[in-house]
Amino acid sequence: MMTPVERLFTVFDETAQLLQEELQCTYLEAVAETGENLFHGDVLQSEVSELNAKRLKKQYRELMLERFQNEEIRKAFQLAVLKGMRKHVQPHHQMTPDAVSLFLAYLVREFTRSHLALKILDPAVGTANLLTAVLNGLRGKQANSYGSDVDDLLVKLAYVNANLQKHPVQLFNQDSLRPLFVEPVDVVVCDLPVGYYPDDDNAARFALKAKEGRSYAHHLFIEQSLRYTKEGGYLFFLIPNMLFSSPQAGQLNEFLKEAAIVQGVLQLPLSMFKNDQAAKSVLILQKKGPNVKKPKHVLLVELPRFSNKSAMQAMMAKIDAWITEEKEC
Repeated sequence: MMTPVERLFTVFDETAQLLQEELQCTYLEAVAETGENLFHGDVLQSEVSELNAKRLKKQYRELMLERFQNEEIRKAFQLAVLKGMRKHVQPHHQMTPDAVSLFLAYLVREFTRSHLALKILDPAVGTANLLTAVLNGLRGKQANSYGSDVDDLLVKLAYVNANLQKHPVQLFNQDSLRPLFVEPVDVVVCDLPVGYYPDDDNAARFALKAKEGRSYAHHLFIEQSLRYTKEGGYLFFLIPNMLFSSPQAGQLNEFLKEAAIVQGVLQLPLSMFKNDQAAKSVLILQKKGPNVKKPKHVLLVELPRFSNKSAMQAMMAKIDAWITEEKEC
């Protein structure tokens, strides 16, 4: 018997393949189309033949989307998107691993224990997999969320993904390093796009622009995120491990000393990555403000494999104790 995630994925996959043939589009585009159809309970594409429209409606109707939990919908949609990305790979079409998304959701929840409502921004939202994982992990907190991405197909997938999970996310299809129409937020989550930023004129607006040559996009994303964070707000970045040892690291360190407090650096298991150069960590920052204190000890940990449940539970207990101690001091 299929699990709910497998059942949902099967419907996403079969209906996307049918739409791919009917619409002569990529599988990834067809996933977005079928997701929108499923949300509306109808076939919205006029090009689809009458016979195939009936087939699609039957599958959508029999699925009964309202019976599924948000996390089941997110995971099934993620599997369909991952299948599409394997056929349609571009460097920026990389999804945050699911275990990492869930771990970031846990961190956001624990660091914002005292908040009843949150404003959250993901400035590199992609398909909104990370953002909706965080929203699903908030457990009853009210949330207003925003996402921005330059890729129009990813934004469409994010829109469909958020709709299917009934999250009212405001999405912007734009270069996220240009001005955003977003009020300052309590939390930023971002799997930083790593590489050089091609627009030197726009990079000149940033304190972290390179003194010579091209600027690092991941540095500019950190600065941009801090611009749109409230004083005392938290930022959770997925960073390359070499962030603080790269050629422009000195400039980044100086900037962060002025603008933020480092709350923690949590190194992800090296076994998750193909090689040491691809390895990543979670960087937790807090934007400076009048009532913001430095932690007595920065949270520095090497995370065990996520599959090692007892080791992960022990690590999470350690993180919980650190947060409790820092919040009470």
